[in-house]
Amino acid sequence: MSNLRNSVRLAGFLGNQPEVKVVGDNKKLVRVSLATNDTYRNDKGELVKDTQWHNLVLWNKNAQLAEQYLNKGSEITVEGKLTSRSYTDKEGQKRYVTEILVSEILMMGRKV
Repeated sequence: MSNLRNSVRLAGFLGNQPEVKVVGDNKKLVRVSLATNDTYRNDKGELVKDTQWHNLVLWNKNAQLAEQYLNKGSEITVEGKLTSRSYTDKEGQKRYVTEILVSEILMMGRKV
């Protein structure tokens, strides 16, 4: 059960092209957003579509896979852990970011 303490699984569609960076000693880093959709009926019986956006961070082999095979609109499933960080933006404001540090990725559907 200890593996479930900080575990996230998401399935959705990429909202942008993977952003590739090389950091340190040739380590690859990819950032990309993932949209997950949920549909339900509200109290009036109307169909409501709710989209949530998630920031994904992929390193090394997962980053290479993303760079090589993923595009905006690609359908994927990921597993990883939730991480939070803060930074100060150009205007001096402290900003907070929540990201999914991806440990596994599965490409679904067709290549876009």
